[in-house]
Amino acid sequence: MHVIVVGAGIIGLSTAWHLRRLGAGVTIIDPAPGQGATHAAAGMLAPAAEVVWGQSPLYPLMRASAQMYPSFAAEVASAAGADFGLTDSGTLVCAGDRADLQALRQLRTAQTAAGFTTELITGSRARELEPALSPSVAGAVRIPDDQSIDPRRVTTALLSVVSATTVRRQVTRLIRRGGITVGVGFSDGDELTADQVIITAGAEADSITGMPALPLRKVWGDVLRLRAPAALTPLLHGTVRGLVNGRPVYIVARDDGELVLGASSREDGREGTDAGAVHRLLQDGQRLVPGILDCEITDITTRARPGSPDDLPIVGRIDDGCLVSTGYFRHGILLAPLGGRLGAELATGVSPDWLPAGGLDSVSPGRFSAEPHSAEPSADGSSAVSSVLHPTTLHRSTS
Repeated sequence: MHVIVVGAGIIGLSTAWHLRRLGAGVTIIDPAPGQGATHAAAGMLAPAAEVVWGQSPLYPLMRASAQMYPSFAAEVASAAGADFGLTDSGTLVCAGDRADLQALRQLRTAQTAAGFTTELITGSRARELEPALSPSVAGAVRIPDDQSIDPRRVTTALLSVVSATTVRRQVTRLIRRGGITVGVGFSDGDELTADQVIITAGAEADSITGMPALPLRKVWGDVLRLRAPAALTPLLHGTVRGLVNGRPVYIVARDDGELVLGASSREDGREGTDAGAVHRLLQDGQRLVPGILDCEITDITTRARPGSPDDLPIVGRIDDGCLVSTGYFRHGILLAPLGGRLGAELATGVSPDWLPAGGLDSVSPGRFSAEPHSAEPSADGSSAVSSVLHPTTLHRSTS
């Protein structure tokens, strides 16, 4: 079997990795492999810290993927001869003031109800664990099981393993015959055929002609990378997340001394870096860790993450020859082992009976309402799509 994977972020590369393990031949197509949302990501493997009210269907997926990460990382690292910077120092979710502490208490209730292990600690105890924390931190939730990884190292390692099958081109359309996808096309008219096509192009999936109109939204985020002066290194030993005047912020410490600062989120359509967002990140970061302002900024990255209406991934078939795997929003790094394995198994006909509660229904494109749509005919005269998913008329499927 030959499978085309369109998109070489961590989801596409993880999918290709699992396809190769299942014995499939793979061609990965992306004009800039590893340079999309994955390039900006901080790499927190934090299912407990990512708990958000009203997203209970997401919790089993996050927990299952986190449990898959150690073996996934070890196998890829061994194949590539690389170190991923995987750490298991846990997370401290800190409160900037007493009002933020009340919000953390309420969040911890949701975390506990979801079955995660957390501990509410005082500000002084938090500073014992991370001495660089500000004296104004009013308290914290300690999450001992959280981990982190360096996504840039992961994509570099995966690309080194699959480099011989990577094509640096932009897919512009799907090629269909008899209503079934048989390959992809490029702007110059070239085509490439395969037994299966998997679209893992993140927020750009909708730009491919022939794709159904997935209910995707681009959620932009600005992420800073910093280095502390030698006298302050290491500034932190693990991941510090927090609320400052109700705004989320995170600082992830790498094993090489790098710090990743982020948590901005906007849907204004602007691709450039937002000056106000950078200012707020530095301001909120220093409220929790004053030493942030003594650091050197080494990189600022702005990318769009692919969000869905319910913030769950969109994984499943759009026809007998094509699958989509996108909509991972801010959970793409955490869900990479699960999403990669799921996409690979669906493409090769393996039943994913290992999926947690909710199974395929929880991530299926069919959970959004579909209406008949007369598509433009494709180059071979067949209809490009038989239905379209309308983000403006969404409701939960009862199936």
